[in-house]
Amino acid sequence: MASKALFVALHVGVFTRLSEGPKSAAELAREAGVRENRMTTLLTALNSIGLLVREGSAFANSPGAQAFLVQGAKYDFGDYLRFQIDRQMFPFMQGLEAVVKDDMEPEQIDSYARWMDDPEEARLYSESQHSGSIGPARTLARMVDLSEAKSLLDVAGGTGAFAIELCRAWPNLKVTILDFPNVVKLGETFVAEAGLSDRIDFIPGNALETEWPEGQDALIMSYLFNGVPGESIPDLARHAYRVLNPGGRYIVHDFMVEDDRSGPTLAALWQLQHMAFTPAAKSITPDWVSGVMEGAGFTGIRVEELIPAMTKVVMATRPKD
Repeated sequence: MASKALFVALHVGVFTRLSEGPKSAAELAREAGVRENRMTTLLTALNSIGLLVREGSAFANSPGAQAFLVQGAKYDFGDYLRFQIDRQMFPFMQGLEAVVKDDMEPEQIDSYARWMDDPEEARLYSESQHSGSIGPARTLARMVDLSEAKSLLDVAGGTGAFAIELCRAWPNLKVTILDFPNVVKLGETFVAEAGLSDRIDFIPGNALETEWPEGQDALIMSYLFNGVPGESIPDLARHAYRVLNPGGRYIVHDFMVEDDRSGPTLAALWQLQHMAFTPAAKSITPDWVSGVMEGAGFTGIRVEELIPAMTKVVMATRPKD
């Protein structure tokens, strides 16, 4: 219910309307074109979960809401929440019980591949994912040293948020993105708008089936491990080793729970959500991912937190011959 309160607030523009200062429920109701009693109930719920604060008879954004939920803010990822999570991910959760109990036929369970075959679903997912990935991509660009890399393969790289920010941080870098055809079409537009079409190109295809280009100095997989069957992950790591040059960097970014499975809560819940449409997905931990990398031949493995309490980055190197 707390999530739905957040989504509805985003759809009616509560946080953006409060970005310039506190307002009463009556004022917000008039501006949003909704009934005052309904706005009052919504604002009360948002206040109770810490997204809004009361200032006398008015409501104001919490610091987190002001930073992340106001349209146009530097770290805004509201579109990611209200489109991808509310409109696409939440409906999948209706089938979670059946997935856990194995009561669904395979054809009843959706998948990324089937999902991305629908141009409209691919557009909604990819545009919102792009919005939500810009901030983490900027953080990653500061964390990883790609000063000696000239080529990077972004496997399942979507519309290019990570590729764009890595290219901006490292001027000598060129990136190839592999993703589904309908996603690639959208990605080419984002890349062109960023003025990076000469440094970022695309390969349309399924990462589990399409041939990857060899001779890469770096390779990144962001949000891929949780979106594929767990049994496929070691093959992805071995494939990464094969296409990387000696000394090449391998970067995995994803939702990971702690090795003792004590949390964090958000990462654990994200993994549960992914299972609703990837029943064979594995709940991954940093130690397990590190072991997969080591098993594929990588060395120098290190783990860093990227999105606090949500995602981690595991980085490794293919040894030089």
